[in-house]
Amino acid sequence: MGSGEARRGAGQGVTYAGAAAAGAAAQLPAVFVLSWVHWMAGDPYGTSYDGEMLLLAVAVPFAPLYLPVLGFLHACVQVLPGAALGHVVLRGARWPQWVRHLLGAVIVGVVWGVVGAVVWGWSFTDVACSLAALAVLPVLAMAYARVRSTAGLRGIGVVWAVWWRAGLASVALLVLAFPAAALATATGLIEEYEPPQLSAAQLAGVWQDEEGAVLRLLPGGRAELARMPAEADPFVDAEFAVCEGTGTWTVADGQYHDRDGIVVRLDTGSGTGSGCGNETGWTIAGTDRTPELFATFGGLEELRVLTRAF
Repeated sequence: MGSGEARRGAGQGVTYAGAAAAGAAAQLPAVFVLSWVHWMAGDPYGTSYDGEMLLLAVAVPFAPLYLPVLGFLHACVQVLPGAALGHVVLRGARWPQWVRHLLGAVIVGVVWGVVGAVVWGWSFTDVACSLAALAVLPVLAMAYARVRSTAGLRGIGVVWAVWWRAGLASVALLVLAFPAAALATATGLIEEYEPPQLSAAQLAGVWQDEEGAVLRLLPGGRAELARMPAEADPFVDAEFAVCEGTGTWTVADGQYHDRDGIVVRLDTGSGTGSGCGNETGWTIAGTDRTPELFATFGGLEELRVLTRAF
């Protein structure tokens, strides 16, 4: 191969890499919106809204800086290796080049799905299917770059043509992501979290958290508390009070976050902390097999989760 052909090959590689990065970056804002809706719907404690909105407020102004970087990373770890794999392994297939590139990217996505499942315990199906879907637009961007190259456009001109079109596509996908998320939620494609339904008999027992708090709910409505957080007095500079003693508990139907829970109150003079006489609501979360009780203190700054002790 002559030096001129080598330079053309290298230039073509850079052009394809830039096109793949453009396509990958274009879809990220819509992906972020759909991921945010999915996270919100599946949040068992209902505490992610403020934090996610703050993250979005900070992230949006800097999107032009980090989206190209993330798009290039995606291209490097999946799309470009997949295109190379499809070009070599499927060269004999009578399919369009973009189809071979896409199949190669899907294979690389499957490999990453295996790695994620083995190393980090992720769902293989979720990772593999998500990466397969995310490979489509970058591969089509590469195919468009190839068409423009054969039409006489070269180098930076091709990359620029792909990037400004990718910007328009990104805005369109972002606008479509909101009704798509609403439709997915309404049809059940994005499942909303449903807490377990527990009767008073099922709630009775010993509950504890990782901080050493212990709540014993006795049949008949009596309760025993050890190092339990409780709503602090409003005039005390603390997110919650730490209480010990005896008290009462009652089932609260739909009173907390429109979900069932319990209300715990220490007996007068039983608590050892300021605010231990205040009632504290605990909401049911978790699953039927591993139920939980949770409460937030100081707004949403402190989340405490109780699990059943066996």
